[in-house]
Amino acid sequence: MKLIDLCCGPDNSTSARRRQFLKLSTLFSAAGALPLLHTSQIARAAEPDAPVRIGYLPITDAAPLLVAHHNKLFEAQGLHVEKPRRFRSWSQIVEAFLSGQVNVVHLLMPMTIWSRYGSKSPAKVVAWNHTEGSCLTVLPDIKVLADLGGTTIAIPFWYSVHNIVLQQILAQAGLAFISEGTPNAQQVKLVVMSPGDMLPALGSRQISGYIVAEPFNAMAELLKVGRVWRFTGDVWKNHACCVVTMHERDLQERPDWSQKVVNAIVQAQAWTRDHRPETVQILARDNPQAYTPHKHDTLARVLIPSAELDTQYAQTGAIQHTTWNERRIDFQPYPFPSYTEKLVELLKSTYVLGQNDFLKDLDPAFAAHDLVDDRYVKKAIQSVGGMAAFGLPETYTRTETFSVS
Repeated sequence: MKLIDLCCGPDNSTSARRRQFLKLSTLFSAAGALPLLHTSQIARAAEPDAPVRIGYLPITDAAPLLVAHHNKLFEAQGLHVEKPRRFRSWSQIVEAFLSGQVNVVHLLMPMTIWSRYGSKSPAKVVAWNHTEGSCLTVLPDIKVLADLGGTTIAIPFWYSVHNIVLQQILAQAGLAFISEGTPNAQQVKLVVMSPGDMLPALGSRQISGYIVAEPFNAMAELLKVGRVWRFTGDVWKNHACCVVTMHERDLQERPDWSQKVVNAIVQAQAWTRDHRPETVQILARDNPQAYTPHKHDTLARVLIPSAELDTQYAQTGAIQHTTWNERRIDFQPYPFPSYTEKLVELLKSTYVLGQNDFLKDLDPAFAAHDLVDDRYVKKAIQSVGGMAAFGLPETYTRTETFSVS
């Protein structure tokens, strides 16, 4: 069972995880971002018409960006595009984005809130990249949530939907959470870990579980080192996780270019919904593009709906809201304002490590309209047939549904 080979060799030490967290915290601070922003200004001056440069993590959340590249949808819009750059950690992708090495990325939606209002980073959310697509996965011998007491669970970052949903699940089970020290029987220790490092840590029982994007949950199932306890989409209906983020200056100074970029990504999402087996082939490691290191059967378990699996998950409790008819991962690009508002509200009551004073005074409605620029995605959606192309009513409003039980 070559867990480390599958996930590219982790460094799961406490000091390594702390270094990554501190690095990202520094990048998302005014002082830490300044040198990178200066580098970006120089690059922009030297190359005002920079091509599309995509940065991504090898998770299924990145599928629309990779499908758009593979299917030459950017070229069809008349754009020059480079091969997408794969990064191992959120700190790496943020550093590359802030310095201008890449200009179209997918980021955890709460991370964009932290970056814009915690450090004044000049970036905007232009679309959702996907919906659902994450799970809480635990060791096979975990029978009830109380069994997690006294153990450690990994999250991809403090500012993540994963952290929000996990804390809600733990709190309802009567478990508290800590970030330092040794947890007692009524506590769970939360640690930040890169997605690719989580599976080896679970396989070696350094942690009792993790909550993260696919396909690492499916991989744990297939390797029989973990089982899905709960889908995040079964707690927050049709929630976004990763969103398409671009430089605010591009949106202001290159509107035609920005529109074409978003057009290609929206087209990719619409195509992916109707071509899931083909999407598996695109993302699989045997594709000559080598977008991800993941095997076909792992990706298929995530991307291709299975009524048989859904029935099994309903029996185990991984799916409790069967009437929601959630898919393991789905794709629709419109960034509903109600989601951003709900996200800000939840973050205010979620434990996040580090500087978070800005959350206290952040108005959810203001954030929904200031953080997100939906001009381009609205036009792009209409160009592919409207919201109906994504199985949604023709409206840009909705009511959020969040329920642990």
